Amino acid sequence: MQIESLSLIDQGDALAVTWPDGQVSRFHAVWLRDNALDADSRDANNGQRLISILDVPADSRIESAKVVGDGVVQLQMSPGAKQLAFPSAWLREHSYDQQDNAAACWMPSEVTTWDGALLPEVPHGDYQALQSNRDALGQWLSQVREYGVASMSNVPCEPGSVCQVAELFGYVRETNYGRYFDVKSEVDPINLAYTGLGLQAHTDNPYRDPVPTLQLLGCLKNTAEGGESIVVDGFRAVQRLGEEAPEMLEILSRYPARFCFAGDSEVNLRSRQPMIDIAADGCLNAVRFNNRSIAPVVDVPFDHLADYYAAYRKFAEIITDPAMQISFKLQAGDLFIVNNRRVLHSRLAFSGAGTRWLQGCYADLDGLYSTLRVIEQQVSG
Repeated sequence: MQIESLSLIDQGDALAVTWPDGQVSRFHAVWLRDNALDADSRDANNGQRLISILDVPADSRIESAKVVGDGVVQLQMSPGAKQLAFPSAWLREHSYDQQDNAAACWMPSEVTTWDGALLPEVPHGDYQALQSNRDALGQWLSQVREYGVASMSNVPCEPGSVCQVAELFGYVRETNYGRYFDVKSEVDPINLAYTGLGLQAHTDNPYRDPVPTLQLLGCLKNTAEGGESIVVDGFRAVQRLGEEAPEMLEILSRYPARFCFAGDSEVNLRSRQPMIDIAADGCLNAVRFNNRSIAPVVDVPFDHLADYYAAYRKFAEIITDPAMQISFKLQAGDLFIVNNRRVLHSRLAFSGAGTRWLQGCYADLDGLYSTLRVIEQQVSG
């Protein structure tokens, strides 16, 4: 990547890089020293730091800077006459010179929010193609990253096949439900998901800490009437709440809710987290919403409880708005995956006649993102 110019600012406390498009990126000397890429600072095999912050001089200064070779920024640092070199593309990628983001719930650039009009159907892939073609798998995983949901067809209709899908990109997260679990009607079920009842849109397992960040549901057999699956983008719901009632967004993100589940004498799961999780810098992290497992709200002061419940109701109304939903009916061999920190899922009630047999498992986003990044790096060369 080309560089228009370099200049030292604040007596060498920082470096200013001007790019051909006119953008300027400023880098503090202490940051550059801490992020040195040389063999004394980074392990050549795994890239991990060999130094700690205490090895970085607090009075680090840039004595000189120039561009050498094919866009490499070479720096002379003090104290210690330390020489550093940074590829210009690396500096551009890691530029942090930006205004503080004042938005209430901004999202990373790779995230696209949606409703039933913006995304009329769930992004789709074929199991056989994804299993044999890394590029196709990368495209499917990138859709999960962008939209938080994707579907798949031609998955083997065999018990445990949902785990094979998870292992295309990561690892199964085993829970008290087992490595995988059946979702079909039962007598005296431990969970209402194991009935023919309709379920309100929800994220799964908010009573866990940490919550499983991916859920996969595959269909082995479906001859029942009804039971259509529905997905809702929780991030888009938060955006709507912020647009329509910003004070309600604020209260749902300020106070924690409590969630609990005790399926049998050996299980007692509890967590305490806000329904809308926003990081300190305003980035929207997660949505937790589950009417079946929310516990009594006890962490909201008396003077704010009525406002909290009004916000809770408003958020639920947005989530259940048909305009927010995508609906589809799973057939044998179909599967869908959701980012469980973002996308809510639900189903309509189904009849007692026929069979609706799904199997599910949990996995985590770190494995999916890792596999996707590796594929993207291989494609980019």
